[in-house]
Amino acid sequence: VLPTGNIVDTLEVLDEGTFPVTMINSGISTLFFNAEDLGYTGTELQEAINGDINAFARFEKIRLYGAVHMGLSPDIETAKRSQHIPKIAFVSGPKDYTSSSGAVISANAINCHVRALSMGKLHHAMMGTAAVAIGTAAAIPGTLVNLAAGGGSQESITFGHPSGTLKVGASAMCENGQWQVEQVVMSRSARILMEGFVRVPEPTQ
Repeated sequence: VLPTGNIVDTLEVLDEGTFPVTMINSGISTLFFNAEDLGYTGTELQEAINGDINAFARFEKIRLYGAVHMGLSPDIETAKRSQHIPKIAFVSGPKDYTSSSGAVISANAINCHVRALSMGKLHHAMMGTAAVAIGTAAAIPGTLVNLAAGGGSQESITFGHPSGTLKVGASAMCENGQWQVEQVVMSRSARILMEGFVRVPEPTQ
């Protein structure tokens, strides 16, 4: 679950500086940063990032160094061959915001904000595998996700993402200094895809 054994690591990135980071191997390998450490508020929507070429280059560089730090790749050049993992995400405390659909979401309705990038773009909502990583990180006291959500024991949290909110939970325990996850629970919204009528003819003789 914690590839380095640390709840919070310090990631050094050439020409970018150092960043506190929580590295999680659960659902999908994910690097969690504080939004403000990256220069963001945590309430950003897609258009705030997806049109910024410089931001993408910076995120990718940080992701590559993170891949090496958490042991997914032996060096930067090897890390470049895998664009899928690790994912990079940033967190912040609860704030009022307006989702991409125009819905106004109160800070009181969420525990924190999480924004995640996938394949070079800020995701329009949240990937299911990354949500598992979020639930896991929230359940471990002291991770950046846990602290953004208020700290302490967090069996479940509701976080804000660009499209709305998502509730996740996890059961984690520490044995002999190693954190293990027993289960992760996630609730997802649903929408009606189709409704209608089917005409069934009367049986004929």
